[in-house]
Amino acid sequence: MSEPQLSIRSAKAKALAQALARRTGMPMNRLVEEALERYDGALRAGAHAHPIDALWDLMAEGRRGVALGATSAHDDLYDDHGLPK
Repeated sequence: MSEPQLSIRSAKAKALAQALARRTGMPMNRLVEEALERYDGALRAGAHAHPIDALWDLMAEGRRGVALGATSAHDDLYDDHGLPK
């Protein structure tokens, strides 16, 4: 079975891949794979570039288990005067 083909119509990408292939001795397909793997890793590592991003992700994850329309008021625990039932 043959490998799937990737066709990128970019003279700049082709020139970069050819230059890197000459410098490294690696085949162009392996260079492209490695470049994409590195780019993917960089994006994943930068997913929480700011500490608040991690907090937003945690809040969204915690919210998934909460029923639609639920609040944190806890009105069902208190009477009309604000005293515990």
